[in-house]
Order: sequence, then structure tokens, then C-alpha cells
Amino acid sequence: MSSDTTQYARRFLVIRRDNIGDLVCTTPLIHALRQRYPKARLCLLVNSYNRPVVENNPDIDEVYAYTKAKHRAPGQSVLGVYWDRLRLMRSLRRQRFDYAIIAAPHFLPRVLRLARAIGPQHILGFTEPGRRGAEHIDMGVPYTLPRPLHEAEDIFRLLTPLGIAGEPPAMRIFPEATAVARVQAALREKDLAPDKIIGVHISARKPLNRWPAEKFAALIRRLREKHAAAFMLFWSPGSAANPLHPGDDEKARQIMGALGDVPILAYPTDRLDQLIAGLSLCRAVVCSDGGAMHIAAALDKPILCFFGKSDRTRWYPWRARHVLLQPSSLNVADIGVDEAASAFERLLAPGALQGNAAGAKRNQGISD
Repeated sequence: MSSDTTQYARRFLVIRRDNIGDLVCTTPLIHALRQRYPKARLCLLVNSYNRPVVENNPDIDEVYAYTKAKHRAPGQSVLGVYWDRLRLMRSLRRQRFDYAIIAAPHFLPRVLRLARAIGPQHILGFTEPGRRGAEHIDMGVPYTLPRPLHEAEDIFRLLTPLGIAGEPPAMRIFPEATAVARVQAALREKDLAPDKIIGVHISARKPLNRWPAEKFAALIRRLREKHAAAFMLFWSPGSAANPLHPGDDEKARQIMGALGDVPILAYPTDRLDQLIAGLSLCRAVVCSDGGAMHIAAALDKPILCFFGKSDRTRWYPWRARHVLLQPSSLNVADIGVDEAASAFERLLAPGALQGNAAGAKRNQGISD
């Protein structure tokens, strides 16, 4: 497309409806779009569960969110959820967006139907040969992978019709001030020094990404002895027996019970803004592959991450300093405490825990 695009590209709607990590990995696209079109109106359509990922982001003028039926509030009917969504679509249609960007890999007919219902002048998205409906994407990018790509790199290719190319910038998240203040108050109540805090997130959606409680406890004790560190323990609250929303309350109690003399703040997070705020105050983070890892990367934290049956090329912490451990069995439980402790030492290049000096080299990752 010619460079005169900048003369009329005034209203953008980026659509990303997926999981936490997917949305975090879309923030480089959003930032590059804002850098190219500083005066444009740039809006985002997400789901209500993931909304805190992009709230407070200075690149975005407005965040619109709809609720998935499975995320509806207690007492809210499925019919009510869909009625609210219809009203939102009508509101978005009235804004007459110039561009809707379907920010997701592959050709997605369902999201395309949503984009068409909003009525933008142009639709950007991936196309695939022989897929019905692809003709409605007038600024399409053929979905082929020239090489294995990170999620952030893959999605970033959608900007090529607008003349934006190259390596995506770092991911970006901006914690909510009130949520940060609550974490700071909780740390003061426990008399924990913020500059000593290592965040440890023990939950993982995929079973093969779950490290055992006894290994977490042993690693925390090692790091305490080696670095005189204090800790925040993060997890998804609830019982592991809950079939709809399994949590890690039992696992957290086991870890806390083994660490009676270790300075540690237990911080279960049932809301995403709580997790973002908590991780923002940590000097380094230990976690498995998942949403918390991508949030930590977007907050520019050094990360020790455990990968089970996950695509490490696609999902490593983009442009964040990290050490990635993935056993040949693809089962995180097989990572030993000695191995994890040694990996954490490699993560701590000089100054890594003093103001995150390693952040100057955002793309420095160390993979084993």
C-alpha cells in the first residue's frame, strides 16, 4: 500500500479474543501501529476476562470488551450476555472504523463475521487458500510460515499491508495504580522489602506444565539461603477438584506449610489486575509457560520459566531476559530442584536484581 495511507487511516479497531498470553503478545502490534499513526483513533475489542491486559495502555484510545458466556457473572443469563454483545456491536458499527485488524493466526471465519458486522472500510487478516469467506478480507496476508515464528512475530505480519515491517518491539503492560497500592500495603504489613521480592507463580493450565509443590518449596528455600530474598507466592485460587475452575489452594497450603520461617506473602489472584500488579513489584519471576509468564515478560522481569509440552519457539518470553527449562520428557515435573536453582543463578547476570539492569538488552534470552 502506498505511503498516502497515513492521510486517511484515522480509526483502527484491533480484535483479539483469545487467552491472556495471546493478548499480551499482541501488544507489540498495537505499539507499532501507534508509532506509525500517532494521531489515529486506536481501539481494541477483547473479552472481559482479558481486559486488564490492555487497560491503562497509553497506545490505546478505547478498550471495548464483551463477555463470553462461560465468563458471565453470577445471576447473568446467557441471553443477557448475547444481548449485551449485540448492543456493543451496534455501538462499534456507528463508529465507522477505517480498519479492523483480526489479530490472530490463521484464517478465522467466526472473527471475520464479527469484523464484517462492525462494518469497517477495510479488514486486515490472514487468508488461507480455498477458505470460504476469505474474499471479504480486502487487505489480506497469506498465512504461510517461512520459518518458526514467535506468536508476537506471527501476528506482527498483519501490519505489512500498512507498510509496517521488521522485528516487533517488546510487549507492554501497565499495572493499575490502585491494585499496585494494595500489593505495596500487603508487603509493608508483612515487613517485606520490595527490592528483595522474587515472584513464584505455581499454577499452570496444562497438566504437563505443573511443577510439584515440594520442588517449589525446596527452590524457594534455596533462593532464600543464597540471596536473602523474600517472596510473593501467586496462584489461581480454588480447589483442584473444581471441574470448571480448578485452583491451587491445596498446593499453596502445602508450600506455605513447608516455609514457615521464610519471608513470603501468599497472594492468590482471582482477578487479572491483581496478578499484573503483584508481578510488577517483583525483581524476578519463577513460573511455568502461561499467561503469568507473558505478563512478567511484558513487565520486563527476568524470568525462570518451565516448559512442558509447549512450543518453546512460539511461546518463549518475547524480548525479556529469561532462562527456559524444558525436559526431554516434556513434563515439567521432571525438572529437578538443583537444575532449577542453577538456572536461576544463570538468570542473575550482574545487576539483574538491582533495578533489572538486564532490561536494556530486552532480547537476551538463555535457553537450555
